[in-house]
Amino acid sequence: MAHACCGPGYASPEAAINAEQEKVLYTIALYTNTGIEQPDYLATVDVDPNSPTYSQVIHRLSVPYIGDELHHFGWNACSSCHGDTSKSRRFSVIPGQRSSRIYIVDTADTKAPKLHKVIEPEEIKEKTNLTAPHTVHCLADGHVMISMLGDSEGNGPGGFLLLNENFDIVGRWENKADAMRFNYDFWYQPRHNVMVSSEWGAPKTYYPGFDLNDIAADNYGHHIHFWDWSKHEIIQSFDLGEEGLLPLEVRFHHNPDSTHGFVAAALSSNVWHWHKSNAHWEIKKVIDVPSVEVEGWPIPVPSLITDILISMCDRYIYFSNWLHGDIRQYDISDPFNPKLTGQVWCGGLLGNSGEIQGHKLAGGPQMLQLSLDGKRLYVTNSLFSTWDNQFYPDMSKTGSYLLQIDCDTENGGLKINENFYIDFGKEPAGPARAHEMRYPGGDCTSDIWV
Repeated sequence: MAHACCGPGYASPEAAINAEQEKVLYTIALYTNTGIEQPDYLATVDVDPNSPTYSQVIHRLSVPYIGDELHHFGWNACSSCHGDTSKSRRFSVIPGQRSSRIYIVDTADTKAPKLHKVIEPEEIKEKTNLTAPHTVHCLADGHVMISMLGDSEGNGPGGFLLLNENFDIVGRWENKADAMRFNYDFWYQPRHNVMVSSEWGAPKTYYPGFDLNDIAADNYGHHIHFWDWSKHEIIQSFDLGEEGLLPLEVRFHHNPDSTHGFVAAALSSNVWHWHKSNAHWEIKKVIDVPSVEVEGWPIPVPSLITDILISMCDRYIYFSNWLHGDIRQYDISDPFNPKLTGQVWCGGLLGNSGEIQGHKLAGGPQMLQLSLDGKRLYVTNSLFSTWDNQFYPDMSKTGSYLLQIDCDTENGGLKINENFYIDFGKEPAGPARAHEMRYPGGDCTSDIWV
């Protein structure tokens, strides 16, 4: 089918009904390390402008424990399973990054999900010696794969956890992980028999907060790894060096025939492009965001690119600069030469934050999610609890926002939608922090086509 964002899309047959399922948005909301002793929860947000509860949280599913730090989440099935009519995107897999507990949530009632199963960290440690779950992707064979950032003691490099269709632990995906120092995000492209993974750091390093000394001590990642998808082994690694510190989210084109992809190096504040040429993978920096001198800071402030995504039609790339406070849109029709086409300010440390509905935009833009037609970009502003406390201490009082950015998909351009504002500072149990978002019908960062 074709998506309206800008031409041919790459979708499973089920995606035809996804527009109907884009009327609500699931959002992780946190109380971990906020000073409020309440469990984290999954918020259901009404994003249908024709609904009487538009721009409101209409349901909250709290987990049973305190201190999980729910972070990234995914699905039991996605477009990689399109050939199996028995599969449905019903269960959300929601890990606790700090507790290593994994929650399985049943979304059969789209507006009011309920808890289905809990996988305890003790079982994960015993069977795999892994902790700190991060990225969740479904696989075409029915398994769910989760990147794990640490071992049972919180050391790197971590590995990859596999769950079966009943959400039982199968074991580890990789044959060995000693060729990488750290782990973080991953994305696979089966037609090229490849998976790409990135590096953050060991959980015991980043859990307490950010320490500049850890950069000097080489305690943060700067490698990108290319894996043989069928053999589960690293075949090629790139050391991005000081120009590529903290490579976080990795994004292939959605077109399964393409070898093009991108990764943003957070601390170095740049974007790298990879592709396959003459049977070898190549990677090169294509976007730089200069650091800025800010009074009171010991170093020029990096933009800190913390999330990045590609529109479903592979024409635009979006990323958030958490410390500077802006979101950028680039045309990547020529992936070797991205062109800046849109920019909007949503907080940050540079004094450019605006207001919406009388609210000053505190914190900086962080997690992003894009509608399938490419016209609505959603953004939240919490990065990681201890890092939030360090860089944006007022967030404990203000809580998070969730904004909608309107995207011009023909000429390029970004604009904050003044009619949409979710104030997580006014939640019933007190100010909460919003992180990753997912559509029940699939989205630009959870769907992989085979």
